[in-house]
Amino acid sequence: MTKEEALLRYILRLGDNALILGQRLVELVAHGPELEEEIANANFSLDYFGQARMLYSYAGELEGKGRMEDDFAFKRTEAEFCNLLLIEQPNGHFGDTIVRSVLFEEFYHSQLDALTRCNHARLAEIAALAIREIRYHLRHNSQWLIRLGDGTKESGAKAQASLEALWHFTGEMFEGDEVDQIIRDQFNGPKLSNLKKQWKASISSLLKEARLAIPVDRPMHNGGRSGRHTDHFEPLIKEMQYMQRTYPGLTW
Repeated sequence: MTKEEALLRYILRLGDNALILGQRLVELVAHGPELEEEIANANFSLDYFGQARMLYSYAGELEGKGRMEDDFAFKRTEAEFCNLLLIEQPNGHFGDTIVRSVLFEEFYHSQLDALTRCNHARLAEIAALAIREIRYHLRHNSQWLIRLGDGTKESGAKAQASLEALWHFTGEMFEGDEVDQIIRDQFNGPKLSNLKKQWKASISSLLKEARLAIPVDRPMHNGGRSGRHTDHFEPLIKEMQYMQRTYPGLTW
């Protein structure tokens, strides 16, 4: 694999994570627990969509085949998406949504922070723009996790159950492959072992404050980055791509 091919795949992975989490969060509009959270989730989804557009636009430039951001978002099959499995898990109740966001955003923040120091100017620029948004997302969602975990007996139990249900999707974030190694070697990209240490330290500290227990390690699910998704993914993609699937070639 050439470094150009690895860079394209890496950019698409970042874009797919942003797009799919943005789509999950936009599903919560009109279903939030309070008006403030309605507005927050709508804004968070817009942030993720904006990041996806930046990344897909650059992916189109790298690929050189004339594809644009809408082509990557709406004209690929399920197997062509390479987002993390954690991202595509359904919203469930409010605790599920908060736990999913915190588990991912602790990782994503560290990943973006490392990318701001890589020696690829365009990738570092995108990371620098995205990390400012993710920093706020993470602070907001972490505060909610503490409220839920250290709140009532019921809210704490539900938050713990959410953590147990989603924990076995977290291992995939740190499973490296040839793409990650090339980004590391050629562009001074993130070292996954370092990201894992940072993530574990941050998550452990946050869960302690929220009075939640770290789940017992067990076999982790993976496959999302290579196009093997959970059963929840197909309905999400079909809804997101409905207009383009129903009216191929549609223009606004």
